[in-house]
Amino acid sequence: MKSLEKQSEIFKALSEPNRIRIIKMLQEKSLCVCEITEILQLAASTVSKHLSILKNAGFIIDEKDNKWINYSINPNPENPGILSALFSIKLMMEDDETIKQDRLKMKSVDREVLCNV
Repeated sequence: MKSLEKQSEIFKALSEPNRIRIIKMLQEKSLCVCEITEILQLAASTVSKHLSILKNAGFIIDEKDNKWINYSINPNPENPGILSALFSIKLMMEDDETIKQDRLKMKSVDREVLCNV
């Protein structure tokens, strides 16, 4: 993929508000699909699609942990533009009410109850 196309993928991945919300959550801690689904109040298939887009763009990684697949911020993205975007996202929207609500919900979600695995 050409450089311009790679950079364009960053912006495409960030063009959806729920994907930015996911990144903001994952900047706090790793989460599984069930937890993200509960916080966003979206269908699991929709959340999975968002996660797939973020993963393909290089923003997040997944890791199997017993019963769960945990999603987290990619600590070593190949594209340096990802680091710049993550830094900007970290600084942005700290006072946004939706982001604040997501943080509150993150404290109360319990994967043991939600996932029923």
